[in-house]
Amino acid sequence: MDGWYVDDRCTNCDVARQFAPELIDEADGKSRILRSPVGRAETRRFHAAAFACPTRSIRPVTGRTDQALDPFPMALDDGVLICGHNSRHTAGANSYLLPRPSGAVMMIDTPRWSPQLARRYEELGPVTDVLLTHRDHAAHGRRYADHFGARLWIHEGDIEAAPDADQVIRGLDPMEVGEGVTVHPLPGHTRGSVLYLADDRYCFSGDSFYWSRATQDLAVADSVTWYSIEELAASLARTAERLRFEWVLPGHGDRRHRPADEMSRRLRALTERTRLLRPRPVDFTAVRW
Repeated sequence: MDGWYVDDRCTNCDVARQFAPELIDEADGKSRILRSPVGRAETRRFHAAAFACPTRSIRPVTGRTDQALDPFPMALDDGVLICGHNSRHTAGANSYLLPRPSGAVMMIDTPRWSPQLARRYEELGPVTDVLLTHRDHAAHGRRYADHFGARLWIHEGDIEAAPDADQVIRGLDPMEVGEGVTVHPLPGHTRGSVLYLADDRYCFSGDSFYWSRATQDLAVADSVTWYSIEELAASLARTAERLRFEWVLPGHGDRRHRPADEMSRRLRALTERTRLLRPRPVDFTAVRW
């Protein structure tokens, strides 16, 4: 499409479509470019899609994407940024940077490893903690933590994925992990899945739930649940009333900003819907992005 194409490495992970849904959609099990961007804002979103794509499948026919147009890390609002540069080793998961009032920064899950990217991220401030939501997103945690001199966090249920973690979250009770930031264990997607809640505003939900563009609502990926959908339902029932947030910021699936009261209602409704689900075979194609 006007000098751009999607190559055959595309894994249909949905990352590019999250950044530019009006420009990129899905066809025949892969992303498809609908049209060229018009104007500065669309051009920025299109290049965000290209630079976030974990397989670098959105490509100009002329060669390498212009590095000067890389927008990452990219602010989602005045309190959180998305890292971009998603990694194939985390199944293309999104990762985030959370600046704190002290000037420190927390990284939630990780982008692909690159010393150049690490230096770019730490320009925001000293990164003191790398918070892993679960085992699937642990691939680069140690390298980023060592580069930053940061603490690496993971729940004991997924400790095999990060056996050298500096901080091990235990049990099911929420605990404070930093200024204004609490961790809530949420076993279900994996045994050691957690979410991180910051400032009663940001919910970093890992792969426990996400915003679905298809349903325009919070959703769980019950067709990609490695541990137990019944445990996820129990986790949501135990945790939902404790959570207040405006942003849902998942590893996979779309992000969304809504008023806190609306998010609370939607999370309670999701809890009820999840309670009715039963185990099913893993099927990536059944996820309703």
